[in-house]
Amino acid sequence: PMWWDGRVYFVTDRDGTMNVWSMDEDGADVRQHTRHSGWDVKNPSLANGRIVYQLSADLWSYDVAADHAELIPITLASDFDQLREKWVEDPMQYVTSAHIHPKGESVVLTARGRVFVVPAKQGRFVRASRKDGVRFRDAVFMPDGETLLGLSDETGEFEFTRIPVNGVGEDQALTNNGDILRFEGLPSPDGNWVAFDDNNRDMWVLNVGSGEMRRISENRQGIGDFAWAPDSRWLAYTMSALNSFRQIKLYNVDTEITVELTSDRVNSFDIGWDPNGEFIYFLSDRNLRSQVGSPWGSRQPEPFFDKPIEIFEVALRKGLRSPFKPDDELAVAADRESEQNDRGSSDSDERTVEPILIDVDGLARRLRRVPVDAGNYSSLHVNGDALFFRARESGRNADAHLLAVKIDNDDVEPTTVVEDVGQFELSGDGQKLLFRKNDHLYVIDAKPSKVDSLSDRMVDLSGWTFPIDVREDWRQIFTDAWRMERDYFYDPNMHGVDWEGVRDKYLPLVDRVTTRDELSDLIGRVVGELSALHTSVRGGDLRTGQDDIQVPTLGARMFRDPAAGGYRIDHIYQTDPDYPDEMSPLADPDLGIDIGDVITAVNGVGTLEVTDIGALLRHQAGRQVLLTVRSGGSARDAIVVPASNEYSLRYGDWEYSRRQLVDAAGEGKIGYVHLRA
Repeated sequence: PMWWDGRVYFVTDRDGTMNVWSMDEDGADVRQHTRHSGWDVKNPSLANGRIVYQLSADLWSYDVAADHAELIPITLASDFDQLREKWVEDPMQYVTSAHIHPKGESVVLTARGRVFVVPAKQGRFVRASRKDGVRFRDAVFMPDGETLLGLSDETGEFEFTRIPVNGVGEDQALTNNGDILRFEGLPSPDGNWVAFDDNNRDMWVLNVGSGEMRRISENRQGIGDFAWAPDSRWLAYTMSALNSFRQIKLYNVDTEITVELTSDRVNSFDIGWDPNGEFIYFLSDRNLRSQVGSPWGSRQPEPFFDKPIEIFEVALRKGLRSPFKPDDELAVAADRESEQNDRGSSDSDERTVEPILIDVDGLARRLRRVPVDAGNYSSLHVNGDALFFRARESGRNADAHLLAVKIDNDDVEPTTVVEDVGQFELSGDGQKLLFRKNDHLYVIDAKPSKVDSLSDRMVDLSGWTFPIDVREDWRQIFTDAWRMERDYFYDPNMHGVDWEGVRDKYLPLVDRVTTRDELSDLIGRVVGELSALHTSVRGGDLRTGQDDIQVPTLGARMFRDPAAGGYRIDHIYQTDPDYPDEMSPLADPDLGIDIGDVITAVNGVGTLEVTDIGALLRHQAGRQVLLTVRSGGSARDAIVVPASNEYSLRYGDWEYSRRQLVDAAGEGKIGYVHLRA
């Protein structure tokens, strides 16, 4: 509301669009003054009989006396520094996927929608595609190692595309029917099929040659991990059952039959095929032993399960003896060694892939637990020598280590290969491992033994940088945000809004955006068309100065009093005495500072010599500060430690009563107290 000459001017959408209206001071004689349609009047400000407001990307002025609105023509000469080409100096912070070459020779990285191929040891650093206005996602190597499979939004939807590894030649689209967000594709070992899931929680297999797509999931409860068998005929995948438990299923691309490998009574996930196609290994959280002795206590703790994950195996054919089963008089060690060789070693470069036969009858009965103690395990991978997995220590934010267990019945004690690793991946031939550690990538031999030194195994990313066409990038970000809102919004009907029409209306304004903040504002308006709560835009690659100095607080309300020679303390915020560490700085009883005292200097500088006392407290949070305080007619010094710039109060002067906060004076305040310096 804005008052002028006996009338109240305000903005309302009572004609369908936010426009300027007015009324008498008693609410009568309501009149409409602007008649814009399609674009709302925003941020109005009245002065001297004129209302200036924002409309779309322009400023308008409404003259009250003349009852006339017009566009304000603005021309600014600027170098538009935030539109200049930008170089990404630390691409690792933008990496969204990293995958290893089938033979471990290189690594493909997806960063800020660009695709790069970097040698594991020596070679040429390649940018695989140079389309700045296109976002690429989740690039992986095809089994031939000569091309990449990635998702590209060049058409406006994410489609699977083959990209030359060496960056020479054109991309080749494999699909053209995208209508919702798709996730990372997994090529079969022979390169003929791609398995993937989408935001509808559907599981698909794509025939690379014909383009045929089959949906193989039976519900839309959710898809987890999936893995191809060595013969490329069977696909194992995790699907959430109707009771939300994750269940492993097998799908045959030739017969199109689906077989249940595990039941829906427990969670099973992280699938790994034995290289010879005889066993499937997976993880399952079946060790549910609460660490809480009793559910009763002063704080009524919930059951807490630590180390619930165990490793399991399923023999795919009848009569197969588990490689972890102990020897006995009917299976001597020599025979076991022969079986080990028959299963195939990871040292073999070429191995004939025979069709995998699965005895469906009694499949679930052939489930066995691998004799390894339960733990906090994830990311199971298998080669001919060992099972590899991550093990997280107990406790919040605990480190995770890369462990390995030999596929053998003599020694099943896990070996720590590398400590403190992020996600890792096994190469297609099973001989190399890629993992992330401390924002660096490493490629090591896939052996069940500890790696003593990583210095010569780090992927060299020094000097990696690339330019960004900011204008093209912003246009892509806008489109991506619009598309993600469409795919993640709870109502497929988008609250009845013409969502494509919204995109077409706002997209031209991207060309008028000059800062990343403005882009966020524009995206916020797009999202706002849905009239939905709890939708917002924040963050982004904001380009700001480096001198963002925080101003701490003394935990008091003060006002400038020149007659008293400084800042008079009007109120000191008190805190819960049971939490002394949260005491506000001036509330310390040892200081003897009271309401009415005047702070005349901070660290020897007069408080009236600066614009605000906060200027003397900058960058002093947590440090000792010397205050000169006048109390009555005398002055004295006091040492305080200012708090951080956000200062929360638990109770202090406030009591919680009948859904209101009531202060000592009895004045009711709805809400909670949150102070900022």
